[in-house]
Amino acid sequence: MKFRDKIPLQVRLLFRQLLFVVVLMTMTRLIFHVFNRQAFSEVNLYDYIVGIWFDCVTAALFFLPYMLVYLAPVPVSLREQGWYRMICTFLFLATTFLIIGLNLADVEYFKYTSKRSTIDLLTILGAGSDLRQLITTFLSDFWYLIILFVAAIYGSFRFYRKNRDTARQPVSFVKDTIYYLCIIGVFVFVGRGGFVFKPVGVLDASRYTDASKTALVLNTPFTMVKSFGSEQLKEENFYPSIQATERYFNPVKQSHPQHILPDGTNVVILILESFGKEFIGYYNQGKTYTPFLDSLLTESMTFDAGFANGKKSIEAVPSIFASIPSLQDSPYISSPYNSNRIVGLPELLKQHGYESAFFHGATNGSMRFDAFADYIGFDHYFGRKEYGNDAHFDKTWGISDEYFNPWTARKLSTLKQPFLATLFTISSHHPFYIPEHRKKEVIYGPQPLCASISYGDLSLKLFFEEAKKQAWYNNTVFIICADHTPGTETDFYNLRTQLYQIPFAIYHPGGKLPKGKSEQLIQQIDIYPTILDLLNINTGFYSFGNSVYDKTDRFSVSYLEGNYFYFENNKMLVFSGNQARNLYDFTSRGNSLVDVSSMYRNEVDRYEKTLKAIIQRYNHDLIRNKTTAIK
Repeated sequence: MKFRDKIPLQVRLLFRQLLFVVVLMTMTRLIFHVFNRQAFSEVNLYDYIVGIWFDCVTAALFFLPYMLVYLAPVPVSLREQGWYRMICTFLFLATTFLIIGLNLADVEYFKYTSKRSTIDLLTILGAGSDLRQLITTFLSDFWYLIILFVAAIYGSFRFYRKNRDTARQPVSFVKDTIYYLCIIGVFVFVGRGGFVFKPVGVLDASRYTDASKTALVLNTPFTMVKSFGSEQLKEENFYPSIQATERYFNPVKQSHPQHILPDGTNVVILILESFGKEFIGYYNQGKTYTPFLDSLLTESMTFDAGFANGKKSIEAVPSIFASIPSLQDSPYISSPYNSNRIVGLPELLKQHGYESAFFHGATNGSMRFDAFADYIGFDHYFGRKEYGNDAHFDKTWGISDEYFNPWTARKLSTLKQPFLATLFTISSHHPFYIPEHRKKEVIYGPQPLCASISYGDLSLKLFFEEAKKQAWYNNTVFIICADHTPGTETDFYNLRTQLYQIPFAIYHPGGKLPKGKSEQLIQQIDIYPTILDLLNINTGFYSFGNSVYDKTDRFSVSYLEGNYFYFENNKMLVFSGNQARNLYDFTSRGNSLVDVSSMYRNEVDRYEKTLKAIIQRYNHDLIRNKTTAIK
């Protein structure tokens, strides 16, 4: 008798079924790679082998319920019952469809987040009516993924019918039970990731490949299940006490009034959806999709090294208005710490006589912006509902920018001066809707996003044309930035060093601010303290960023898939697993990254110490609800 014949048929069939699932997962990884090939450089066979290992771990985790039912040591007569077979069939196919569906969904969604989706995606989609509005658009635009998913369903169904236990071998109850317990042990062993003290997690991907390829070796079902219930931060002890971290970083700060602008100057923060530096001619000396913004930047104080603190719109709002980045798997707004006591910029300015308003043309409730705006002290929120004319609704996100932007400019005239206001645009976002009458005016490029950004630029021009007619205009300072970078198809802008670079400018119509490009680094969490200095407000406050007028070292910090990215001077430090991994020059124009950590050991050491202090203070303060300057 061959060794194979000594193994019960049902056990052999189980592992044949799981092998089929792992093959399907590898095929979805290949599809994911092909559709996002610019995001991954120098991929080799070893990366795919690591990916298969993570697929095996995922299969062991997800198919454990199926295995427990399928191999249960029950009488043959019970196993042959139709309802029993139906349960087994349902568990196998439903689990397979879930795994393949999640992997295929990230084929396109990855372009916008640059990471595998985690459980926070469900929270984001569940906020407001975004999912209901977007689902028909996604189905029509990404039809090829639906075809692939249907093909996977059909193939899985055909395979299972041929490889299910149709003639169970009569085995004694004792042997059945022994095999059952042994297979449980195998599933637990593989599901934990082998002989490890703690079960393998998302962070472990960086042990086998560099940070730029972790999304390739991971799979979406794995990141989903590993992020479930893991939103809680943990206290870090890089330094013996919180006081010891203050040598390198302290979020409790004091403003430094500059007296450049007159007291009572209005503030308008323009957050441009998905306006990455890649598409703006001012930064690239090449083809531009933003001629109006380019002209505005030449009249502004601009920053060549401007950084977003995240890759999602939902991460930008707390960064800008509370100076709190999302250094965790969940965006701050949807994290367990979203009810912490914070003193946002609107609340602080209200103490100095400012009225405030948040303008966002999306459907009210989108990404919980309206609730968060109210929580941090905005007096008014204006969205699609307040606009009140759905003839201008783009049928997906909200009111098209060309209508909402000038309406915002007029609406600002109803606020009492001085005021703080923000306009968060929406149109330069998938599905990249452009009204029919504007299609001949926009500038087209290799991606649908190009024309959409061109439309956003046209709409920005309409805002300023209307704003110039208002009495408040000349007494207003404008902060201009993007919420995050968009998806890209170029190798250079897919590099981790470019992944967060956005336009940044401060504009004053009266010319009281210097014009020209500054080489100093700025990030979204620097906006809060910078505004306090510009408005001549003398106060203590809590902020993870620094004013551009602060003489301390300039830095930026971001987090993605267990990796921290710390930018200072012209270098980017990659930090994961509680240690520095790589150091890169983010000003390099090459299409690949060269690790220079061995040549800059002093910088690596200094950056690592600062970043550890930031992480320790961030986790400590969010966990203990100490995110204010009040002691």
